[in-house]
Amino acid sequence: MQPGSTNGTSGGGIAVPMAWLCAEYTADEMLRTAALVEPDSLEFRAGRQALALTIHLCDGADPFSGASPAAQVDEWLTVTSYGHPWPQWVQGRLADRTARERHGGEDPDLALASDAWRLLRDTELLATDLTGLEPWHPSRPADVPPDEAAQVWMPAWELGLPLGHLAIHLW
Repeated sequence: MQPGSTNGTSGGGIAVPMAWLCAEYTADEMLRTAALVEPDSLEFRAGRQALALTIHLCDGADPFSGASPAAQVDEWLTVTSYGHPWPQWVQGRLADRTARERHGGEDPDLALASDAWRLLRDTELLATDLTGLEPWHPSRPADVPPDEAAQVWMPAWELGLPLGHLAIHLW
């Protein structure tokens, strides 16, 4: 009988993606605590996946990584901040992990992280156009209020990433 779980280091056991599951749990708790959107909404799912992907790729779900919790949170805030090239960062980190898997061994978390990125990238959500809502945005005329009813189709990560960033701040 095979063991019910293993971190992939024992010979022939079932490889359980513990790092991904920890990252997803942490992201879920952050978003539920922040109470920014309903937990059963598509926005919540996009935020949870974007935040879990960020946490996982920062290696922040590993309590034995040696980094202090404050340093981990600072890194998550930096990576999810406005203007950071998050999609390119994700693709680069996933490519690095894929290369290590080819040379090292099976990474049970890589498949789930890659699937999360594919879904965030390929799924589009109809949401409020966020580009003109900031009062300091240079493209917004000062005397014209933003139209919050204007909606656009956007990749799920574009909605989930700001939700994740706000959830980290409120955590």
